[in-house]
Amino acid sequence: QVQLVESGGGLVQAGGSLRLTCAGSGSIPSYNTMAWYRQAPGKQRELVATITTSGSTTYADSVKGRFTISRASYKMVYLQMNSLNVEDTAVYYCKASWIGRAYWGQGTQVNVSS
Repeated sequence: QVQLVESGGGLVQAGGSLRLTCAGSGSIPSYNTMAWYRQAPGKQRELVATITTSGSTTYADSVKGRFTISRASYKMVYLQMNSLNVEDTAVYYCKASWIGRAYWGQGTQVNVSS
C-alpha cells in the first residue's frame, strides 16, 4: 500500500519562504515521477512542479524562478517556495505516479498573508 504524507505548510507573510516535504511509503518503485499540485478555494487543482527519478523537472509558469522541486530519495521530495505571494495560497498536494498508477497525499495548507 502506498501512502504520501505532506508537511511543511503554514502561514507566512508575502515575500517569505516555506519548504514542503512529501514523504512516501509502501510499494513505490524507484522509477517514478513525483509532483506537486495546488488547489486554491474555488479553483481547479493545478500542476505546480514535477520531478522524475532522473531529476528532470518542470514548473508552472506562475512559479518559475521562485519554486524549486528536489528529491531526497525516490520516495521523498521537497518543494522550496520563495518570494511567496497571496496568489500562492492553496492546499498543496503531492502526487506519485508510474506506469498505470497514481497516488495522492492528503494535502498541506499554505496561507500567504499580505
